[in-house]
Amino acid sequence: MFVFVCEGCDAELTTSLTQVALPVHAHQKFGNSVQLPVLMESGTFAVDPEPSGPPWRKWEEIDPEEAADRGIYAPVYALSDGAPGAIVVAPGDTRGTVLIPEKRGGACCGIDGADGPNMACMSCGLPVASRIDDCSLWQAVWLAPDAVRRLPLDGAEDAPLSWAELMDKGKGTPPFAPMTMRWGSRLGLNHFWSWSPQWEAAVGRALAHLLVASGGRPVTVPDGLTKEVFQRALDTLLPAGLPERRTVLAGPGRPGPDTDADILFVPTHPQTGETWTPAGPATSVCRVPLPFGIWLWLAFPEPHLPIPASGSMPDGVLRDDPPAPGPNQLFRADPETFRHTLVRLPAARAPWLCKILENLTQHLHVGIF
Repeated sequence: MFVFVCEGCDAELTTSLTQVALPVHAHQKFGNSVQLPVLMESGTFAVDPEPSGPPWRKWEEIDPEEAADRGIYAPVYALSDGAPGAIVVAPGDTRGTVLIPEKRGGACCGIDGADGPNMACMSCGLPVASRIDDCSLWQAVWLAPDAVRRLPLDGAEDAPLSWAELMDKGKGTPPFAPMTMRWGSRLGLNHFWSWSPQWEAAVGRALAHLLVASGGRPVTVPDGLTKEVFQRALDTLLPAGLPERRTVLAGPGRPGPDTDADILFVPTHPQTGETWTPAGPATSVCRVPLPFGIWLWLAFPEPHLPIPASGSMPDGVLRDDPPAPGPNQLFRADPETFRHTLVRLPAARAPWLCKILENLTQHLHVGIF
């Protein structure tokens, strides 16, 4: 475990924390005026390896070779020249900091960190972090990598869970989530059910990998919820009439993938970010990563109790309340997560993938994203 301290005076700025993988939805903007929950679980932190924050340079100012050296293979609006390695924690895990009121940024219902660090060390006044709590953004505190240091704590570090332990202790991420709009409105809060923001981000990333793995051929995915969230976009973005590539779900607790499977949906480890790898000949099959909780829900759908039950619900017994209401619209992958992922895959240089990126706004209008 670790604690983060101020670079200027060594004052502790966080409680003790354990490192986990950076969530796919860490930089997601969801909806309009929607109140999103806290990004990180209490007691955890994650590191973004890429540069973040100002100063920014527009794509026209960047040499393509420089961009490629940074792992960007297709045009983006701008690239950050800030320091890499920002650390994200839950707001409740910070200690010894105060807000800098004038660093509110271009926020709507809260603060967004657009003006740089808006939290200072209480002991020495050094700006050390950015608090994010604006509408449509995940609530978080991002520690500035050049203003803090990570100190290991005494004691053995807990080893990451094995895949078998994850299957035993892990939880699936439901595809639907309750949302709240009009945060702080005089008219009160407006609650509704939506496709989960986490699902939209995860499918956005996976869709970019699927397109690359397709090689420009049609792709099919398993029936059910997997087809509901992927197939419409695949049928729109890929040409018809060519031999199809078949995608299946693979991972711990499932039978070995079919020998005729072309692409595998596999889980990523929530602590290490490691992508699950099959054994045997399937090792060479293209793998498309999904966050473990979402993969688990697709691979092992949670059943609903078909008949009513009375009394208290002991552990291990399914609840008898009705299923959560579904959203009133078709699924849309998160466009910015899709773009962020695709431009970082070398295959994005291919003309047909460049065209998809160029037409992303058009795909937004027709409801694919």
